Amino acid sequence: MYRGVEIVHEKAQFQSMMRFTVVDSEGSVSFAGPGHCLKIITAACSRDPADHQELLNTVREYDELFAERVLDDLAIFDEFVAADRSRSIDRWIQSNAATNQPTFRIYNQQLRNMSLNAETLGIVLFNLVERRIVQIQNAYGEILRTDRGRIRIDGKPVRRYYHYALPDHWALLP
Repeated sequence: MYRGVEIVHEKAQFQSMMRFTVVDSEGSVSFAGPGHCLKIITAACSRDPADHQELLNTVREYDELFAERVLDDLAIFDEFVAADRSRSIDRWIQSNAATNQPTFRIYNQQLRNMSLNAETLGIVLFNLVERRIVQIQNAYGEILRTDRGRIRIDGKPVRRYYHYALPDHWALLP
């Protein structure tokens, strides 16, 4: 409950989740998702997105349900938290302490620390400014520079594939 408004997060369909943090010129956002989203976000990076919004718009082409969940959760966060109001950040953290896999913008050190808490499959940082993917901890599987994956409709894989090739100017760090 946050100021009389109950924030309801859908339970993840997957027990094995990964934390993703995206850095762009405007700041950073952090969110969790199933392991297969690692490949989806990497594929979106192959198109050189300028910011997290463009990245998530590309992710929408591969898994619309996941991208919409992240965007909806960011909108909820924005509704209750102001970057320059530390009390709003503290209240949000307190009310979401028990929430699994929160989605948030990184405004201070406390939120930065939260963004570094790995989920069961690990944590990967996507730096759109410096064009690098940092696998801080990855128990899901190797990120390949060239790969394919299944498109998902309503969260379920279908018999359509996306293909990607990460450009050479992207660094892929272990």
